[in-house]
Amino acid sequence: MRKLLYALAATTLLITSWAHAAPELRSDHPERYTVVKGDTLWDISARFLNNPWYWPEIWHVNPQVANPHLIYPGDRLALVYIDGKPRITKVASNDVVKLSPKVRSEPIDTPIPAIPLDAIGSFLTDTRIVSPEEINGAPYVLEGEDGRIITGAGDKLYARGEKPADKVGVFRRSKEFRDPDTGEFLGLEARSIARGDVARENGDVLTVNLTSSSEEVRIGDRLMVSEDRRLTTSFVPSAPDQDIEGQMISVDGGVSQIGQFDVVAINRGTREGLEAGNVMAVLKSGNLVRDPVTGETIELPSERAGLLMVFQAYEKMSYGLVLQASRVLTVGDKVTNP
Repeated sequence: MRKLLYALAATTLLITSWAHAAPELRSDHPERYTVVKGDTLWDISARFLNNPWYWPEIWHVNPQVANPHLIYPGDRLALVYIDGKPRITKVASNDVVKLSPKVRSEPIDTPIPAIPLDAIGSFLTDTRIVSPEEINGAPYVLEGEDGRIITGAGDKLYARGEKPADKVGVFRRSKEFRDPDTGEFLGLEARSIARGDVARENGDVLTVNLTSSSEEVRIGDRLMVSEDRRLTTSFVPSAPDQDIEGQMISVDGGVSQIGQFDVVAINRGTREGLEAGNVMAVLKSGNLVRDPVTGETIELPSERAGLLMVFQAYEKMSYGLVLQASRVLTVGDKVTNP
């Protein structure tokens, strides 16, 4: 009975600690901050908070300010207290918190992004996760003009298949992702190679003028709709709404070690509740050691070693950007709620 009471007390304490989880202000947080070009929302969150993913809980939207949800270079932010709770809001000056109506012209600058967009440049537009059936059924490149087998921006190519759209992207089959524990197929990465316009249809043969390319287009590459899916800056750092555990299953570039601003794939997606903006903690797997007494091989506990933010979530998997790494990370390291 005593053991049962201890267990119930421990469970109650754990639930209570979860319920009282809250934003923690840094000891050296500023009272005022002026946003500068090059800032990201994550940078600003980390200036004020020990746990930047709690930003949505302390951001105070002032409806009397133009675009109250967006933050621009030159905006002045202030830490204020409303009903005894810390809040960050836009202010009229460094000294006065003014929430009265005012006229504000639209800034020339674009809103600051949540994370460094240049770090995920190759994922900002067309590179996507597809099914094998989708890419295998797409039109394929026959050859370039004058029989060339490699083409690029400014060239003409010929492809065979049903026209997907007037503007197309050229894709190459890339990584196939499977769950490392269950073997479940999670998705196929179609890497964006080029873009073009369909100039003519002759039966099922398409003539395409390439308008841009990041690599040479090869025979067998596939044509799909060019989505121009540029990421918005509207998502904000946040913890997932439910408990999620997974793994990093791949890193962009094929490197063996993972560090800050590397793009990783994880084996969890929208079906598990992940969405763009969610922050995940990265747990470094513990070493395997030999017990000197029993001779057993023991795995040491995992240690928290980094943070990543999901910037693109698919049904079964997601892409994330590593924002912090206190140790070298590797594929296979666990990810969980921060």
